[in-house]
Amino acid sequence: MLEATRYEKLFSTPVLRFRAPDHAALNAALLEEGARMRALSDGTHKSNRGGWHSEGNLFDGKPACLRRLRDLATEAVFAANDRIGATTPRAALDLKLFAWMNANPKGGFNAPHTHPGAHWSGVYYVAQPAVAPGNSGMIEFVDPRSDLPNWRILKAPPFRMKKKLRPQPGDLILFPSYLVHWVYPNEAEEERVSIAFNATFKPAKARK
Repeated sequence: MLEATRYEKLFSTPVLRFRAPDHAALNAALLEEGARMRALSDGTHKSNRGGWHSEGNLFDGKPACLRRLRDLATEAVFAANDRIGATTPRAALDLKLFAWMNANPKGGFNAPHTHPGAHWSGVYYVAQPAVAPGNSGMIEFVDPRSDLPNWRILKAPPFRMKKKLRPQPGDLILFPSYLVHWVYPNEAEEERVSIAFNATFKPAKARK
């Protein structure tokens, strides 16, 4: 009988999911702040198709709801570092967070893309319309490994080509920024609203 001595998962891509406490009140405040911003700006064009994308760094804003979400994003990022076994101490890292709001009306979606230059990317879900079974509003991740078509015959989860998720309001998803992802068109009458962010580390400057 062959003895199995070890099993490792090499080069896996971590995707983490969190749930914000008291998210109903937070999301109501974020929607109100989003409406205020949209009244002042037509937004900008990035990966969004048929929707609104805020300008600048949302986390530079002063409203309490944005500061609260920034705190949650920071907590998630360092929890993710711990989960993957990062050995660089938190105190040795300077963290920069850059965030923006996406609002997808019916038919709106986000085209496939990555976030070059960052470490972690995240999405917090503010409003996600309830829909019948289907792909509406789902986020899909694509396997970053290119030389795997011959493995599809095994139908093994580690070698699936794509992975779809439909998060709920209050969910925060975190993933490496190199991971290709996109969002399916919103098929509901209500808007799908999310806040995405990038987390980038630099060596902390010496404190005097």
